[in-house]
Amino acid sequence: IRDEENGYNENLFCIPKHYEEDLERVFIPHGLILDRTERLARDIMQDMGSHHIVALCVLKGGYKFFADLLDRIKALNQNGDKSVPVTVDFVRIKSYC
Repeated sequence: IRDEENGYNENLFCIPKHYEEDLERVFIPHGLILDRTERLARDIMQDMGSHHIVALCVLKGGYKFFADLLDRIKALNQNGDKSVPVTVDFVRIKSYC
């Protein structure tokens, strides 16, 4: 996102009541995030071919995105012409330094 990006007006979205006072703009709509997540899942499936996928989630910050991405991969596995084994694991990092 460029610094001069204005984003989208918050009136275009259904904002939870407890965020209304704090929110001025939406920079990345949820639908766009879902679209990009599905595109990433498709790219992963294509790049991995029939190789086993080992998915590793860094806890505390990435679990929601991780779950969404795995849901998309699972859907592609179920609805596609091939099924790729997926192993899931989690790590907790004390510091990013």
